[in-house]
Amino acid sequence: MSDATLHSVTQDPDDFAVQIADSIESFIVATTEVAKGDEPDSAVPFLLLEISQLLLAGGRLGAHEDIVPDERYEPDTGPEPDVDELRERFAVMLDPVDVFSEVFDPYEPRKAPVPARISDNLADIVTDLRHGLAHYRAGRTSEALWWWQFSYFSNWGPTASATLRALQSLVAHVRLDQPLAALDGLDTDEDLTEDDLAEEAGRVMLEEIATPLGLRGRPLRK
Repeated sequence: MSDATLHSVTQDPDDFAVQIADSIESFIVATTEVAKGDEPDSAVPFLLLEISQLLLAGGRLGAHEDIVPDERYEPDTGPEPDVDELRERFAVMLDPVDVFSEVFDPYEPRKAPVPARISDNLADIVTDLRHGLAHYRAGRTSEALWWWQFSYFSNWGPTASATLRALQSLVAHVRLDQPLAALDGLDTDEDLTEDDLAEEAGRVMLEEIATPLGLRGRPLRK
């Protein structure tokens, strides 16, 4: 199925496969546009919205009965598109909030959080989704749905969920005027009290994170 027929009027817009494919293609297009950096002031809120919408499609795939592909072995989709540029653009754009803590399995006891990067996660999600989209565009609908469902459980679903939590936490910190514990640019070598450090952290967060990434908190007291 070519790009020209992906949204053909002959397709039923209420069809499950069409709706999932539309949601996934919309996420890929939107995320790629954000990575260009043309509107950095709205990057974080826009990513928060896009990940949320993608996870709705993921939830539908997760709730669906097991999808079985038509063919026993997965057909070759050709070379995978390079996502290094996408990853690098987001790493620059989201610095210094790119790194966050992630717990891979909340039901597995005594697992310590590990560092993760929003930029890496976004690139990994796009890679998984593009792979299924290649099958869909080639007319292999059952293969595409199987891949999207399988990788939702095994990779892009947990990755997107962790990324959403990080983005939501970042927005909440700014909107609720709750300074992050450690930020690039915060000089802790100065002889400051805890209250001074908290106020300075909030100021750094507003100047270096909130304003450049399109977030707004309450005005900080001087």
